[in-house]
Amino acid sequence: MSMRFKDWKYPDIEEGKLNKYNWVVQHKDKFKLGYKTDIGAFTYINAKNGVIIGDYVQIGSHCSIYSVSTIDNKEGKIVLKKNCRVGSHSVIMSGVTIGENSVIGAFTFVNKNIPDNVLAYGTPIKVIRKLTKEEIKKLLKEIE
Repeated sequence: MSMRFKDWKYPDIEEGKLNKYNWVVQHKDKFKLGYKTDIGAFTYINAKNGVIIGDYVQIGSHCSIYSVSTIDNKEGKIVLKKNCRVGSHSVIMSGVTIGENSVIGAFTFVNKNIPDNVLAYGTPIKVIRKLTKEEIKKLLKEIE
């Protein structure tokens, strides 16, 4: 990751418009983007109630992050902690926190908090196991 992000700069984010990486934010005034993040193309972020994305977070393409749900009227801030990974086509619902170094599998429906240092996936999401010390070291090495 260090070579890929050697010259990383914060992207210009315009309200409701695709940025140069082809992802979009609504309510950009309530959106906080961490350092050296990687958000895949065609990801949608609704930050009406706040979305905080920590440093070194990776989010796959075609993800949806909803701090408000018009279907069940739930609202709440979303926090993606430092160095977590979210697989492509995943959906993160309002009020959820994903823990530091945690890995979320592709096509996952994240409707509850996920602790630090775990592998989780499914619809709805389930924690599969804790990551080993070696796996966490590998994740951390990628951001050096």
